[in-house]
Amino acid sequence: MPSIFAYQSSEVDWCEGNFQHSALVAEFYNTFSNVTFFIFGPLMMFLMHPYAQKRTRFTYVTCMLFMVIGMFSMYFHMTLSFLGQLLDEISILWFLASGYSIWLPRCYFPAFVNRSRTSNKDIQHVIKVSVVFWLLAITSWISDRVLCSFWQRIHFPYLHSIWHVLISFTFPYIMVTMAMVDARYEMTKETVRLRYWPRDSWPVGLPYVELGEDAKDC
Repeated sequence: MPSIFAYQSSEVDWCEGNFQHSALVAEFYNTFSNVTFFIFGPLMMFLMHPYAQKRTRFTYVTCMLFMVIGMFSMYFHMTLSFLGQLLDEISILWFLASGYSIWLPRCYFPAFVNRSRTSNKDIQHVIKVSVVFWLLAITSWISDRVLCSFWQRIHFPYLHSIWHVLISFTFPYIMVTMAMVDARYEMTKETVRLRYWPRDSWPVGLPYVELGEDAKDC
């Protein structure tokens, strides 16, 4: 039985061909597409700083765990080792647990999902964008697993790397969605605004939560 550290000791192998661009990197595009985790993680730590200071500094932990997912995912796709697979999956579970522990409103526990309806247009918009990115990401992940032979036949076996990019875009929107909904119940005395970096007027941007009267353009 191979060591858990050994290359290709995992039973999971994605659609992208192995060692086609480097003798050290099993899945080249699946590995380096994780760079987006290291871009959006620090950016969200910066943008959500005022919120984290007033609500909970564990918001930083969620952003850091997001980057940890990127790191372990890079290691897994670089080696396809069983250890890499375990680290990748465990880091995702820790990330989900951190978000659950921070943003599940206590007043609605455990039936929050069925009751959290809102007429706030900002929240509705960010939820819709989150769902679109999430569906696109899930579609890419499933297509890579189920339709691998088709993608290989047309020489485009990169759906899993696209999943990495799309799920990275999804993270800020889901994070801000939870923070906005949470603020309605846990920060009732604060004025909460939804903003976008680098400019609110841009068609695409990173969402973040702004509190109080400290309006600023980033």
